[in-house]
Amino acid sequence: MNEPRSLSAGDLICVVDDDADVRESLDTLLRSNGHRVRTFSNPDEFLECDEADSAACLILDVRLRGFNGLDFQQELAGSEAALPVILMSGHGDIPMTVRGMRAGAITFLSKPFAEEAMLAAIDEAIARGREQRIISREKALLRARFDSLTPRERDVLGLVSAGLMNKQIAGRLELSEITVKIHRGNLMKKMAADSLADLVLMAEALGVREPVSRYGQK
Repeated sequence: MNEPRSLSAGDLICVVDDDADVRESLDTLLRSNGHRVRTFSNPDEFLECDEADSAACLILDVRLRGFNGLDFQQELAGSEAALPVILMSGHGDIPMTVRGMRAGAITFLSKPFAEEAMLAAIDEAIARGREQRIISREKALLRARFDSLTPRERDVLGLVSAGLMNKQIAGRLELSEITVKIHRGNLMKKMAADSLADLVLMAEALGVREPVSRYGQK
């Protein structure tokens, strides 16, 4: 028995296409390459399926009876769970392709498409989805650490990451320099920052870096 060609075999792939022949063809192709598959004739069916929440990739036709695939793609792109999407169409054009790619589509395949092209697109989509989930988890962890800071520690973080020295921060916050040092040490531990450079990157990622220079100018 041949091994599945796809590097990402085993992941759930969802297909939304109003053409039953296309759905059946993709179902056969993907299952033969080791994937789990769910197919739907329209976006509403997809949204009503609880299992679709665990999908690693969505293959979406842009022309559906009663639906606009590109509008649905943009709706998904605006949600918290930004599912990697592969667009396909038998009537694609340049404006349609550009719109889909700008909304974050992995690729745009014209029907009929080569099986290898579809499988390669799926591998890319799943790999990108995994990377995005890692980034999302890291952002959530960083936000949780920031939320653990006291209001004063957040003030100090914003000013430290802007390049101000302890003495300058003390003057701005009307605190003693030793108190600033204590807050700074505490927030470094809570944020798990090994250096000032780490702290600056964290503050930028969180959007809490104060727009001031080390000389106190905005």
